[in-house]
Amino acid sequence: MLADLARLYESTFGAAPVAEQPLAGDGSRRRMVRLAAADGRTVIGVHGPDVLENRAFLSYGASLAAAGLPVPAIHGADREAGVYLVDDLGDTTLFDALTTARSATGEAFPAALLETYRKVLSWLPRMQVEGGLAVDYDVAYPRRRYDAQAMQWDCNYFKYDFLKLAHVPFHEGHLEEDFQTLITSLGEAAGEHFMHRDLQSRNVMLMAGEPWFIDFQGGLQGPLQYDVAKLLYEGKAALPADVRATLLDHYLEALAEHVPVQRETFLAHFRGFVVLRILQGLGAYGFLGLYGRKPQFLARIPHAIRDLEDLLADGFLPVALPELRAVFERLIGSETLRREAPAPGADLTVRIASFSYKRGLPADEGGHGGGFAFDCRALPNPGRLAAYAGRTGLDEDVVTWLETQADVEPFFERACALVEAQVEVYRARGFDSLQVLFGCTGGQHRSVYMAERLGAALRARYPDLTCPVVHAETLHWPPRS
Repeated sequence: MLADLARLYESTFGAAPVAEQPLAGDGSRRRMVRLAAADGRTVIGVHGPDVLENRAFLSYGASLAAAGLPVPAIHGADREAGVYLVDDLGDTTLFDALTTARSATGEAFPAALLETYRKVLSWLPRMQVEGGLAVDYDVAYPRRRYDAQAMQWDCNYFKYDFLKLAHVPFHEGHLEEDFQTLITSLGEAAGEHFMHRDLQSRNVMLMAGEPWFIDFQGGLQGPLQYDVAKLLYEGKAALPADVRATLLDHYLEALAEHVPVQRETFLAHFRGFVVLRILQGLGAYGFLGLYGRKPQFLARIPHAIRDLEDLLADGFLPVALPELRAVFERLIGSETLRREAPAPGADLTVRIASFSYKRGLPADEGGHGGGFAFDCRALPNPGRLAAYAGRTGLDEDVVTWLETQADVEPFFERACALVEAQVEVYRARGFDSLQVLFGCTGGQHRSVYMAERLGAALRARYPDLTCPVVHAETLHWPPRS
């Protein structure tokens, strides 16, 4: 993958990238890498194993960008290799901003985020209406329209990948009857516009406070209600009911600038699409969490069940769905499914150590058996200079000398990128220990510098990360004989 992306990058920009930083994914099988030029400019390289999904993304992306919508520009693609290059929109998603603001203020919904959500919901009608006129639905995958068949797939996803995996009892015949009743009632909603299909807060990037839409490769022609229902009833975001109502009003006002809006009809169908969104979401959480054992998806189940509880308390639906209601009540009453899981990787400890290759690698105190050992012996060695022979990588003059050496910065950037990607994966999978070692000849200068610098970088990026740094040789300074 990296070789294919490097070739594409060089053919697109005329020079090879000078640094690569693997990026953590979520539920997708795509792999992403941040590629940097010598002047510091970056793009995101993507490898997608699904040819039809890649085709949809590239076609939609070009059309939406040409229509002036906030999506990442596509700089190059090698369809045969399954790789492409897009704008780097940074690392902050709408969900990240919401989580950070909540931690800082302690508010259920920080007031500062209201305007950001308003911006997203001001752009959404344009993407749906103007984007719907611009895109080529012939590339839609796996289906051109969000019609009765697509709704049935979402219902089946919930039934087979959540209810059965969670061992929730139901009457299959009665449940199918309710699915058909729900689908028929929603078939009346106009479905002529572009539907993002996965408009959640993790698929909205923020740059300088402005929203950008990503991951629209699953888009198709469909009803307006689905995307706004997906965003406002996203389980993990847990938007309060009054905030949802305010934002829905704002969306409808923005939508009215593009198409006529019959508010009562829109809202009557909206509640049905909220239910479908939750069914589809629970299906995904079941497949990726209950079956795939990915803890970040297990953690979303209680939030979705709380949304169901709110719906039932607020009158549920204008159509009778007795078996589906009974199933929802069983979910709401399940202590097991409603139990909040600890944040994935919240207890991860990254143990960093410097060492001397003369004495061998330190033991893995975490007992996990995974991690990295980086060999710093190819870097310039300040220990060969008399001025630094009796000093260590903790001393300022040694640090200054190392930072003037051309090979040091690229070495650190590559090592840091590998470790950060592993931290993301370990946290997502709930692992509690990762060991990172830096070795050099004497374990005194280069390895100490690298270990200290990595520890500082990880603590800056992940403030809640436990990240002790130990120096095997300098603990026994002067060096042991």
